[in-house]
Amino acid sequence: MARQQVVVLNALDGAKTQLYHFTAIVIAGMGFFTDAYDLFCISLVTKLLGRIYYTVEGVAKPGTLPPNVADAVTGVAFCGTLAGQLFFGWLGDKMGRKRVYGLTLLLMVVCAIGSGLSFGHSPKSVMATLCFFRFWLGFGIGGDYPLSATIMSEYANKKTRGAFIAAVFAMQGFGNLTGGIVALIVSSAFDHAYKAPAYEVNAAASLPSQADYVWRIIVMVGAIPAALTYYWRMKMPETARYTALVAKNARQAAQDMSKVLHVDLVAEEEKSEIPAQESRNNSFGLFSKEFAKRHGLHLVGTATCWFLLDIAFYSQNLFQKDIFSAIGWLPQAQTMSAIQEVYKIARAQTLIALCGLIPGYWFTVAFIDILGRFTIQLMGFFFMTVFMFALAIPYHHWTLKENRIGFIVIYSLTFFFANFGPNSTTFIVPAEIFPARLRSTCHGISAACGKAGAIVGAFGFLYAAQSTNPALTDAGYPPGIGIKNSLLMLGGINFFGLLFTLLVPESKGKSLEELTGENEEESEQAVEHQASSTGNIVPV
Repeated sequence: MARQQVVVLNALDGAKTQLYHFTAIVIAGMGFFTDAYDLFCISLVTKLLGRIYYTVEGVAKPGTLPPNVADAVTGVAFCGTLAGQLFFGWLGDKMGRKRVYGLTLLLMVVCAIGSGLSFGHSPKSVMATLCFFRFWLGFGIGGDYPLSATIMSEYANKKTRGAFIAAVFAMQGFGNLTGGIVALIVSSAFDHAYKAPAYEVNAAASLPSQADYVWRIIVMVGAIPAALTYYWRMKMPETARYTALVAKNARQAAQDMSKVLHVDLVAEEEKSEIPAQESRNNSFGLFSKEFAKRHGLHLVGTATCWFLLDIAFYSQNLFQKDIFSAIGWLPQAQTMSAIQEVYKIARAQTLIALCGLIPGYWFTVAFIDILGRFTIQLMGFFFMTVFMFALAIPYHHWTLKENRIGFIVIYSLTFFFANFGPNSTTFIVPAEIFPARLRSTCHGISAACGKAGAIVGAFGFLYAAQSTNPALTDAGYPPGIGIKNSLLMLGGINFFGLLFTLLVPESKGKSLEELTGENEEESEQAVEHQASSTGNIVPV
């Protein structure tokens, strides 16, 4: 059986890039397209939610979400994502990648629709229902991380594996961009349908009843790409590496691979197979000393780097609207209707996605198999640190009207080097450096640590970034350290990410089995078994 496995795995590594590789990128990537849309579209509508449900009648000032409600609405999906990454990561190794792959999409479809249909007789009940559905939406999104990364890494050949996994992850950029575009279209359509009195100070006059439809439509559109992808996910065969190395069925792996990759390979039965007990004895578990010895520091490196990266990345992404308002790039809420405010926020975030997010993702796709994972991650953390400090140290300089364009350019560059850097590599490397039987689990652990960082960013930055303005304190926000000091903290976090990158190995140009030593294990087992089988034969 060991020889069959080696033949199958070598054929995978040597297979030419074919149509099915690109099909797999689209199938797995549409999950990430949906993930990004669902996670980040909420930042487009949080201010609208405050206006709709927390504007006090007769008060001219537009309503805002209370701090605890804003925290819950923004961060609850990340809590669900963390749980989903751990659960589906473990399940993907126990039951196989394909068997649980469709379930994540079904969760996303149902919960995206449920989020848009959030009901209740009071603002609290509507927000509670929204949080319930967004938690389970996040749970489904969480499962997509370890499963998509593992499936793509196990289908790819060793020469272009990094680019294929990066291309799957790069679909996040298009999901983020689409969220902004959908918000622009929906808000523009409703704004044209309802012409509020021009820029009245009275918030009630600038809050048409149709505004409640705006956020619901934006949220529910996220169900469409997930629903369209479900059928194709169910048609995907199990990955050959899982079938050969974990399920120990090289014949089935060869048949599955031949169907989708058009590789003519027939696995023949061997007369002697390695006893199952012998194979199990050599298959160390996640909490074993052998795993700690071989992969312990690697797991610490991938998990910590992802944790630190996501504190910075999600803080920037979720609260860029607050930063833009602070530097005066977005008008004050009192000067806009509720729908116009959604339009302005969506326009700003769409511009950042076009200029910083998407180019960074695709630079990674182009260069990761040339420069390597380690170099790109180190470079990304370095420039993120530099640009954060460049924004933070002369912060008051950027608040001047004539300097705002410069702020936007540097702010976009931090997104560019996040994506042409650790935001991509932290997703790729855990899918390559761990054994097949633990690959999905270890990726899920690393990703969950990343989402723990996102939770820190979502909950912590909201409070930390508040200025010492008494008006904000009176509104229920505790005194914060201000945006300048928050940016300084994020720069320091990026610097620590650079240091922990030193624990992560380079995986460029190596097969998965070279990185994990699984071929060596199987070969040693075959040799030992053959020796024991022939040792009792007496020559005539």
